[in-house]
Amino acid sequence: MATTYHHGNLRSALLSAAESALAEGGDLSLRALARDVGVSHAAPRRHFADKQALLDALAEDGFERLGAALRETASGDFEARMLAFAREYVRFAVEHAALLDLMWAGKHRSDAVRGASDRAFSVPIASIVEAQAAGEVVPGDLEHVATVAVATFHGLAGMVNNGMLAAADLDEIVPATVERLLLGLRPRAS
Repeated sequence: MATTYHHGNLRSALLSAAESALAEGGDLSLRALARDVGVSHAAPRRHFADKQALLDALAEDGFERLGAALRETASGDFEARMLAFAREYVRFAVEHAALLDLMWAGKHRSDAVRGASDRAFSVPIASIVEAQAAGEVVPGDLEHVATVAVATFHGLAGMVNNGMLAAADLDEIVPATVERLLLGLRPRAS
């Protein structure tokens, strides 16, 4: 039995332990997580009412971390920004596959998770809006255009995570995919 003690940042420690357990396919019960971080079995309830609250907080935290990485993709021309976005998204999705699954599964469950998702994708969405205004991307419903891009990069990561593509090949595959995606998003002469 773990010795109980005051934990300086229990919420963060629980989220970190939960992400590790999720990645390993382990037990995500609050009691097991409390044991893993060395606090009493009741201590996690100060931060999470139940397991679902923990999962929602973990999904929200994942989108916040993804968003921080995607904000780094905001410079350069549209092609450079899309390539940087693709690389960051695929990297995150491969390194945090189980977390990403949880993030997308929980996206519509709570306002906090949905808000974190919206903030995470605000930079790439703004890039698409700017490219549409500049005539570099087909006009049309922003959500539909953005969905094509995210689905493309999410699909690449899924193929790596399922063993269909080698992660070592991503340095070649991601730029080629972005090139083809941008070719398809370019406006066409009538």
